[in-house]
Amino acid sequence: MTRLSVEMLAADTAEPITSAGDAQLGIAVLAGIAVIVLLITKFKLHAFLALTIGSLALGAFAGAPLDKAIASFTAGLGTTVAGVGVLIALGAILGKMLADSGGADQIVDTILAKAGGRSMPWAMVLIASVIGLPLFFEVGVVLLIPVVLMVAKRGNYSLMRIGIPALAGLSVMHGLVPPHPGPLVAIDAVGANLGVTLALGVLVAIPTVVIAGPVFSRYAARWVDVPAPDRMIPQRPSEELEKRPGFGATLATILLPVVLMLAKALVDIVVDDPETTVQRVFDVIGSPLIALLAAVIVGIFTLGRPAGFSKERISQLVEKGLAPIAGILLIVGAGGGFKQTLIDCGVGQMVLDISKDWSIPALLLAWLIAVAIRLATGSATVATISAAGLVAPLAADMSTTHAALLVLAIGAGSLFFSHVNDAGFWLVKEYFGLTVGQNIKTWSVMETIISVVAGGLVLLLSLVI
Repeated sequence: MTRLSVEMLAADTAEPITSAGDAQLGIAVLAGIAVIVLLITKFKLHAFLALTIGSLALGAFAGAPLDKAIASFTAGLGTTVAGVGVLIALGAILGKMLADSGGADQIVDTILAKAGGRSMPWAMVLIASVIGLPLFFEVGVVLLIPVVLMVAKRGNYSLMRIGIPALAGLSVMHGLVPPHPGPLVAIDAVGANLGVTLALGVLVAIPTVVIAGPVFSRYAARWVDVPAPDRMIPQRPSEELEKRPGFGATLATILLPVVLMLAKALVDIVVDDPETTVQRVFDVIGSPLIALLAAVIVGIFTLGRPAGFSKERISQLVEKGLAPIAGILLIVGAGGGFKQTLIDCGVGQMVLDISKDWSIPALLLAWLIAVAIRLATGSATVATISAAGLVAPLAADMSTTHAALLVLAIGAGSLFFSHVNDAGFWLVKEYFGLTVGQNIKTWSVMETIISVVAGGLVLLLSLVI
């Protein structure tokens, strides 16, 4: 167990900061979440401020002293940022390097050159899934939309037939596979093993993305038959470059952290002796920090240098990559603060006590809680963080694999039915030139399919492993 996990376990088992009964705690939870939802949806307040105010409101409704509620929030914020902040930063740098060097374009062009006709939707889902590993969803959308529009325009394909597979690949990676912020925070919250979660996440992601992408796109193209809008085809980053990195080097760089983390998980299972040199070595090189740091350093030589970037240009690229994630880090941190306030008020133990009398499986409960928060706030990340805080105590007696499945159940629920309170909804609508109704028939239904299929697969896996 890592130092962070020990600190979280100690915090989770500390004396509650309030003596409120279950009824008052239940009301406090609903009131705290209602405050967050109202501030985000009605008053359009930034999620960081909404989570901060909601955490303090939760403490007040639960009857906790204000100073202790503040201490819980700040402790949770600090612990969360310490655990995942550096990983999010490294992921952002790698994503920026991948985009600006033309490496992403190289992967896209190489795969598209090999595909055509009926295989094009499968090529798009493959491209999106590979590129979606190190990129945030919004960045991936901005990066892939020009390709989607150009392929649909030049190949005379239905926009939905090409666009839905690409969006499905990005969304599934974002919700289920670390090192994306949501899964990372959930892994920290429930004390799951990152390597096992990554391996099971990929296992769940493959059939999910096939069903929600190429298969569903057949129906989406019939429901909404629209051409690619010319006005939304922007310039691609690599069009300004004289040269760009090769396909093999780019792909190897993207997959390096995944391979290292999976290797660590495999060694943990096969060797299962923390004192052996082999396991100690893989514990280091397979840790998320080292795996992502290695990918960034390797990327300087495999992505930056082949694109002709100078040392100064690479330094500027790193700085530009870090700037946009300030908001994400603050939201994730505030979500961690909200989670810790929930736990310190005794809400986690309350959920644990109540769930003992229910016949509903813990994984289904986690999925339903994430769905409810996702529908209310529109944010997959907020839904993941909040749900993880509520169900974290349920993982105490779980096996390593079931704790990982709990994370995936939360991630699956957090993707359910994106609608008008989700920034991603409007991003897709505007890029594809759709009406609100058309976007609901395609994008929103696709997100729901991902959530239901992934949640179902998680429940099935829980029965066999």
